[in-house]
This record gives sequence, C-alpha cells and structure tokens, in this order.
Amino acid sequence: MPNLGMPELIVIALVVILLFGWKRLPDAARSLGRSARVFKAEVNEMKAEDEARKNTTPGSVTRDGNALRDDNSPKTDNQSGPIS
Repeated sequence: MPNLGMPELIVIALVVILLFGWKRLPDAARSLGRSARVFKAEVNEMKAEDEARKNTTPGSVTRDGNALRDDNSPKTDNQSGPIS
C-alpha cells in the first residue's frame, strides 16, 4: 500500500464529501458502524457454534434441542424431503 500523506488524505476527504454531501456523512458513518457491529456479532456467533461442535460428542444434544450430526446431509422427516 502506498504511503498516503496529508495532501492525499485531504483530496480523498473532499471527494467523499462531494459524493455523499456534508449532511449525509454522519448517517453514512452511523450505518457503517452498525453494519460492522452486526458482522462482528455474526462472526462471534459462528465461532461459538464451532467451539460447541468441537466440544460435544456426536449424537449429543445442543442447547436448542437439536442433535449434532457428523455428516453434512440435509435433515429429512422421511416424508416430504429436506426440511428448510
């Protein structure tokens, strides 16, 4: 990544202000922050699920009552095909 000095940062800031407008910048920043927070929460949830899967034995039941499975085959009710 090239070094960005003060003149380059000023030009980038001016372009952003011209594109979005002065009044919309706080809303855009707020929206970006919320999106980052949701993304972080989803990543942490996925990590927690992976840890729970590693720490339980096959055939055991999770907190929500679902049994863990070793294979990746879809769950079926043996009547109408895969359950969504």
